Amino acid sequence: MSNKHQHPLRDASTDRTAADGVSVTPQTQAPAYKLAFNDFDFMCRDDMRPVRFQLELLKPETMLNEYGIDSTIVLFGGARIPEPAKKDTARTKTLADLSRFYDETREFARLMTLKSMEGGGRDDVIVTGGGPGVMEAGNRGAMDAGGVSIGLNIVLPFEQAPNKYVTPDLCFNFHYFAIRKMHFLMRAKAICVFPGGFGTLDETFEALTLIQTGRMQRVPVLLFGRAFWESIINWDALADAGTISTEDLNLFRFVETAQEAMEMIKNWGEPSARESVPGR
Repeated sequence: MSNKHQHPLRDASTDRTAADGVSVTPQTQAPAYKLAFNDFDFMCRDDMRPVRFQLELLKPETMLNEYGIDSTIVLFGGARIPEPAKKDTARTKTLADLSRFYDETREFARLMTLKSMEGGGRDDVIVTGGGPGVMEAGNRGAMDAGGVSIGLNIVLPFEQAPNKYVTPDLCFNFHYFAIRKMHFLMRAKAICVFPGGFGTLDETFEALTLIQTGRMQRVPVLLFGRAFWESIINWDALADAGTISTEDLNLFRFVETAQEAMEMIKNWGEPSARESVPGR
């Protein structure tokens, strides 16, 4: 990441290098002497959490702006869904059957990236969680089209590396789930959700809640695989119970194929935010 702003004052990077090169004395080796922004122990203190929040918000935002990305198409979905060629490695038969959505994700990302490139590549850029499964398929489809894609990775207690199809300059890593979810939605023009587990459900319901309450414009929210979604969530029961309104069931649509999703997004209409919540 480059800083194009020029000023007559000595820059922080130069001072960091100079401070690292001072002679070794008890004073220069003491933690207090370290430049605050170059002191990792200090930056990881509990009382520096607000600063870390700010940094995780600013770094991807700054780099995406410098890259010229104005809007994104968000892909959520399960990390455990294999590509069809490897479905015999799936832990369950259901996961093996869901492998078809790997190909649908890949094809959707390819088609959307081609559309993005026709318009200059600043809009409709694919963004995924950067991991395996559906996320890998999304980044892979963008690469198939010869375009770029974003990966928003998260540090987990067990080993996780970005999939090899994320554009390296757009491969980010997060400590805070909350900030990561903000970056998913800040540029979102559409949200496409493929079968998944807790993480996918968390991200989906976060987005639906923001749209339901008028905190976010009503962008297309497309759930791939009606049979899967209706088998794990009784949407009508929520409306019948009155915990959501019947109108809330129109905040999303079911689709089955990449081409169907492309058409749905094309014909969705202009996004707008709710000014009231039906049923309240």
